[in-house]
Parts: sequence; C-alpha cells; structure tokens
Amino acid sequence: MTTTHDSTPEREWWRSAVFYQIYPRSFQDSNGDGIGDIPGIISRLDVLRDLGVGAIWLSPVYPSPQADNGYDIANYRDIDPTMGTLDDFDNLVAEAKQRGIRIIMDMVLNHSSDEHPWFQASRRREEPYTDYYIWQPAAPDGGPPNNWTSFFMGTVWEWDEVRGEYYLHLFDRKQPDLNYSNPAVVAEMKDVVRFWLERGVAGFRFDVINVLSKQSYADGRPTLVIRGNEHYNTTEGTHEFLRQLRAEVMEPYGAFSVGETVFITPEEAQNLTNKARGELDTVFYFDHLEVDRVIARYVPRGFSAHRLLKRLTAWQERLEWNAIALENHDQPRIVSHYGDDGVYRERSAKLIATWLLTMKGTPFIYQGQEIGMTNFDMTGLDQLNDVESHNIDALMQRFRFPGSLRWYITRQASRDNARTPVQWTSEPGAGFTDGQPWLPINANAETINFASQVEVPDSVWSYYRDLITFRAASPTLLRGTFTPLFSDKTLMAYRRSPAPDEPEADETYTIVLNFCGYSRRLSPWLHADSEAERPRIVWSNIGRAGVLPDKLEPWEAIILGMPKEA
Repeated sequence: MTTTHDSTPEREWWRSAVFYQIYPRSFQDSNGDGIGDIPGIISRLDVLRDLGVGAIWLSPVYPSPQADNGYDIANYRDIDPTMGTLDDFDNLVAEAKQRGIRIIMDMVLNHSSDEHPWFQASRRREEPYTDYYIWQPAAPDGGPPNNWTSFFMGTVWEWDEVRGEYYLHLFDRKQPDLNYSNPAVVAEMKDVVRFWLERGVAGFRFDVINVLSKQSYADGRPTLVIRGNEHYNTTEGTHEFLRQLRAEVMEPYGAFSVGETVFITPEEAQNLTNKARGELDTVFYFDHLEVDRVIARYVPRGFSAHRLLKRLTAWQERLEWNAIALENHDQPRIVSHYGDDGVYRERSAKLIATWLLTMKGTPFIYQGQEIGMTNFDMTGLDQLNDVESHNIDALMQRFRFPGSLRWYITRQASRDNARTPVQWTSEPGAGFTDGQPWLPINANAETINFASQVEVPDSVWSYYRDLITFRAASPTLLRGTFTPLFSDKTLMAYRRSPAPDEPEADETYTIVLNFCGYSRRLSPWLHADSEAERPRIVWSNIGRAGVLPDKLEPWEAIILGMPKEA
C-alpha cells in the first residue's frame, strides 16, 4: 500500500486533511444574481489552497425547488441551473485537483423533493415508482397513521389527494422519505452515488444517514422533542444498506464517507464506524455544541467548560476517529455561541481555532469561520429564509410565547446565522455579489472580511493558516492520543501525546483554553517545582512565548510542550 509523506495510508488521506465546508448559495456569486455558484467557488480555490485546505465538503448543488435550500433534491444526477452546469462541476473537480484539493459531495439519501419525478410517479401509482416512498393509509379515524413528529415540528405525515394515502416526511412536507424496504430504491441510490464517483469526487457527507430504514410504524413514546425516533434511529436496516454501499460502491473507488447523525450515542457511532463492520469512515455528532442547551439549540442554559470537556472526552475515548466540527450550515456561528463576538471576538475566534485544530480527529472548517464571522444582525422573522426557523416560531405561537421571546430564541438558534454570505471585502455586496444577495449580508462586513485579514500576520485568517501548517507537521496532533486533564466553569485543558506506534519522535502537547472574559489563575498541577522545568509555550493566541505563566489572560489559548531532552 502506498503512503503519503506523513505516513497516513493513502486510502485514509482524510485523517491528516483539513476539510472546508462550502455552502454554495452563500460562498461566491459569479454572475450577479445574488446566489453563490460553482464558477464562484472555482474563483476562490487559490484562497483555500493558501489556507491549507485539503478537501472541500460541498453542500448540495443539485436541481431543487429550494424548500430546504437544496436538501430537497429534484434530480440526483444534475446541477441546479442557479449553481451552474455539469461541465462547471467537472471543471471544479479538475481545478481543485490541480491545487491538491479533493471534493466530497453532500448526498441526501433519506428523502428527495416532492417535485422529483419519482415522487410524482409514485403518487400516481406508476410503476416502478409506486413504492419508492413510504405511503400508509389513514388511521381508522381518518387521521395520520401514527403520532410521530417531524424534525421541523408537527406531524411526519402529509395527506396526498392524488394517491389517497399519507406519505411520511421526517423533515419538511416537501421532503418525502424514500422507502429503503424497496430493493429498487436501494439499487437506485447506489447508482446515484456511483454516478458522482465516476465524475471524480473523493467521497460524500451523507445527510441524516442514521435514519434511513424504518423498522415499524407503531406510535412513538412520549418525548419533549421528537416522537417516533426509536422506530428509525440507527436500525439494522440502515446498517445493512451502509455495508452494501461501502462494499459495492465506495470501496472500489477508495471513497471517503462521513455521516451526519441525529440523536446518536457514542456506542451507536462505534457500530457505524467500526472498520470491521465496513459502513462509514467517521460521523458528525452535535452534543458538544449543546452543553449550553437543554433541548437541541432552542432552550438555553449556562455554559460550562467542564461539561464540554466531559462530552468531548466521551467521543474521543469511545471512537477510534472523530470528525471535529464546531460550525456548519445548521449551527449558529461558534464565535457568537461559545466565544465572545464583541470586545474579544478576534481572541476568542483564535481560541476556537486552537481547540478545533488540536483535537484528535479530522477538523472541518465552515466557510467564514476562518475570519471570525458572527451571527446575523437581522431584526425580524420576515428577513429569515430558514424553513426550520419559521416552523419553530409557529410552534411557539401556538404555545402563546410572546413575540419578543420568540424572536430572542430564534435569533440565537436559527440556521440562517451560518448562512449569511461570506464577507470577502468591505465593499457593498461584501465581495460576494454585485447584485441583491439572497440573504442579507451582516453590517459588520465592513470590518470583518477576508481582504482586511489575508495580509495581516496576526489576523484570525492568518492564525488559522499558521495553525493548520503547525498541525500538518506534528505527528502528535495528526495521530496522537487524547487525555482530558482539567476543567471547571471556564477553563479546559487536555493533552495530546504521541501515538504508541508512532515511529517519529514528537512532543507531548498540553492545550489550555480560557473560555471567559477575565483572567484565570492556572491550577498548581500544571506547574513544575522549579521554573526551569516548567513546560514552554509553543503556541499562543496572544503572542505569548516562554515558560508557563501563573495565569491566563481573557480568552487566552496556549499550547504547551516540553523540550525533547527533558
């Protein structure tokens, strides 16, 4: 087996790569229509190469009526006209390859758009599509077949007058679930994956991958969030499909897979990613982003670095490899969430970069994260595009939440926080578009933008670039072990040590992060008996060097190492 320069097996190139997620609608518009597109992405590839990106995760670019911004696919084998053409896509793959960047696509296997020809034929009972989707007759009282609730709130069932039955949609009503009990659907979706591998993609991020197979349609148990989850979450049918997909389609191409998972435990994730089972390479999970939430993103509680480290450790210790992501198109901006998007925005953004790039696993940067973009500054629901935000607001109205409280909750948690256009320059349109942007651009684009940072040595962008370079040169950070050390309300520390079988000598690093706006005295266990034996600072987000200090400054992050001869 051939290997890369860093001793990572070629089939597992993704272990040492840094990924960058592009949400195409908001990345770069090339034709002035206010919507980002594939030619726009191509125009920015040099920027990603210079940052140190090794792979791009491309959110959906397929034809879509955009009920859920492309996650409702109307044709799995083409490109949406607003995004470009198949020729543009092929050009993207080729241009990225020239810069040493791979492309992985976002693939939505669980559901399609209700405007997909398959669904339109299915509702008319046209073969072979009659059972491509999940149809059920009405209950004896004429209502829905069961009490399951949607991830977007409300029932999962929608009555179809043409068919005279209900169809199931775990998400929006315009996203009917495909039927994985039908062998024709299984074969169809394998062929869809193969189609894009033939065009040169290096793998896939599989959307909500652990809910494909529904094992029964009995009523769900009572819950505060989603009813019915126990009947479709990570079932054996899903495992079997993934094993087939890996063996028959992914493996012959050496393709990479990362699965987005919902309501998953580390034990369930182990089964999905166990090499011997042959399903997925790694998975995304989200409970480390919910330590200050009671129910998903919508009911807040106080932040705790202790709780954060405990959750991180559960995943670091129980999974052989992790996908590390702090932002994506569904999450608020991390600097507005766990950081400080005011006085200490730059410093806390650098702390977050330190955290992301020193954990064990493959880091995923979301567009704009590398310049410290913040949550949106929109002032009302009418400015939001996100279907989930509108559904949550409607639910809160039914429970008579006052308007100010509804907006407070929505403003903090809306997916549109991450979807405002990338801030490239301080000019009108923020360098994203010459036209009217599809979603409002943050006013702080005048000061927070790529152009103002790219040539500045101590900017957030430069910090990401330099730390990516540092990580790439460190066997310990690439492949070493993870050990939690200390945490309390605002302070978190962990250690990265060389892997037991690592042939190259490398340092052991201690990472210490202060998640607050005031100084913190360091615990005595970090200090040696004499100053000469103290670990030295090898990295700092405030430019500090030398031996370990007695305290950390507000939002300070340091990486400590001992001299190799010590």
